Amino acid sequence: MAPRILLCGDPLGRLNQLFKRVQSVSKSAGPFDALICVGQFFPDTPELLDEFLDYVEGRTQVPIPTYFTGDYGVVAPKILSMTSKKAENQGFKMDGLEVCHNLFWLRGSGKFTLHGLSVAYLSGRQSSDSQFGKYSQDDVDALRALAEESGVVDLFLTNEWPAGVTNRAAVSDIPVGVSDSSCSDSTVSELVMEVKPRYHIAGSMGVFYAREPYLNAESTHVTRFIGLAQVGNKNKQKFLHALSPTPTSTMSPAELSAKPPKTTLWPYNLQESAAESKKRPNDSESDSQYWRYDVSKRQKNGSQGEKLCFKFVCSGSCPRGEDCHFQHNAEAREQCRRGVCLDLIIKGKCEKGPECSYKHEFQDESSIQRKPRSENANRSKECWFCLSSPSVESHLIVSVGESFYCALPKGSLVEDHILIIPIEHLPNTLVLSPEVESELSRYQNGLRNCYKSQGNDAVFFELVSKRVSHANLQVVPVPSSRARLLPNIFSLAAEKLGFKLVTKKFSDSSDGRKYLQKEYNAALGLFYVELPDGTVLSHTLEENEVFPAQFGREVLAGLLKIPDRADWRNCKISQEEEAKLAEDFKKQFQEFDPCQ
Repeated sequence: MAPRILLCGDPLGRLNQLFKRVQSVSKSAGPFDALICVGQFFPDTPELLDEFLDYVEGRTQVPIPTYFTGDYGVVAPKILSMTSKKAENQGFKMDGLEVCHNLFWLRGSGKFTLHGLSVAYLSGRQSSDSQFGKYSQDDVDALRALAEESGVVDLFLTNEWPAGVTNRAAVSDIPVGVSDSSCSDSTVSELVMEVKPRYHIAGSMGVFYAREPYLNAESTHVTRFIGLAQVGNKNKQKFLHALSPTPTSTMSPAELSAKPPKTTLWPYNLQESAAESKKRPNDSESDSQYWRYDVSKRQKNGSQGEKLCFKFVCSGSCPRGEDCHFQHNAEAREQCRRGVCLDLIIKGKCEKGPECSYKHEFQDESSIQRKPRSENANRSKECWFCLSSPSVESHLIVSVGESFYCALPKGSLVEDHILIIPIEHLPNTLVLSPEVESELSRYQNGLRNCYKSQGNDAVFFELVSKRVSHANLQVVPVPSSRARLLPNIFSLAAEKLGFKLVTKKFSDSSDGRKYLQKEYNAALGLFYVELPDGTVLSHTLEENEVFPAQFGREVLAGLLKIPDRADWRNCKISQEEEAKLAEDFKKQFQEFDPCQ
């Protein structure tokens, strides 16, 4: 049976009225499996705060599983900040962070399955930062990457309408003085083009509008747009809409490609949308969906001014070819290929600190061709991990061997969190000679024995990626009593992100690393974990796959019940405190250090 879903426009904190209507509709046409709210969820005035808090604080029950994207309004920052810190909301929860029983916040952007339906969403409104209620460029890029995955999205949720979906003649009830552009977003139009959902649901305009189905480029199915009004609006516009779509996964190709009567062509003109956006003075920063990179004096391809094609810059190709509305700029692509930090290109600065292994200066031809034999020497001057670099944090180093050194990371997950780092500027630890591999094995065994003496087991993990210029193998101790949970918690986290970890078990850890070396493909990437019982978990990164750089750390933070330490930036301490931790670990490790 197809799931039965209720869709709602901006609740604006009027939860009593909303849920009274939901219960009334459920009696006559229900039951329903879930309620999805788009547009502003929180109150816009303090007068409704008591009513709203009755639900959030549990005095009144939310009667149906409810999901919302409009994370702005009165008291939103306080409630959502508390929600983010809950232990049960740590890790990868694209299916919603639980605010209270039956109420879930769809944060940022994501994709999940709801009663068989594939649901993608972009939460908040357009902005150049990532404060509550405002989506960031990272959210857009992540959604763009999710759109590359196979399978059709059944429901796409946004707060604002896509620019160009209609005109005033089509929606005569749009209030006077409210233009389509004032409550619409050209970014949403661009994402709809890439996501190609079967249904696109939006709020914020203040009216109900069900558009005729329209065709998608390079896809056989059609898209239906539904705009919903605000709860309790004075014009009595429809704010609640029932939907019972058959999940795409159960449909035949003929059913999926059926064209209903009055199906129209694709309605969006991205060039006009971009031009309209440029007329709005406050959108100069957020209008750029692609790389923020100065190309005004460089070769241009396309019609979008200074906007660059994300796919072309990232991969060197774009499936839209000459039909792409954005620039295919060779120089921006070259900067990306040369390993320039993407945060630096996008945001103009890098906030990752020493854990970022990318380059932090734009690269020109002279810096590469002038002294071809000194490439590693040039890299070492800008690399966080090269011992000859002025950027290296030497007070964190706890052991130095012939080919490797060990150091505490900045913002360590736990006190004895260690990085094993090759002294040579190598991209990963799977390209080592047998002699160097032997030293790595000695360091691993030394750390295993050191942790074991304290009742812990060692977990090793590494992200092998084209974007990692200097390898670092991370080592985290976990209590031996919890080690048995490791395979399941890693696999569960991977499934929530939409991929599976390959599991292999070896009686000898050296056999596990030999397996990884055979699996490693220099043209692709790899994430792997070496567990205490000899199990190796791995995932090969496909070309252009966006993989979370802190995946291993975040999973272990959940296992160790320290979710607030999942982000290393929350764990910064003074240099004096770092130096003391390093000295303390040196004393603990001295007995087991293979280089002593």
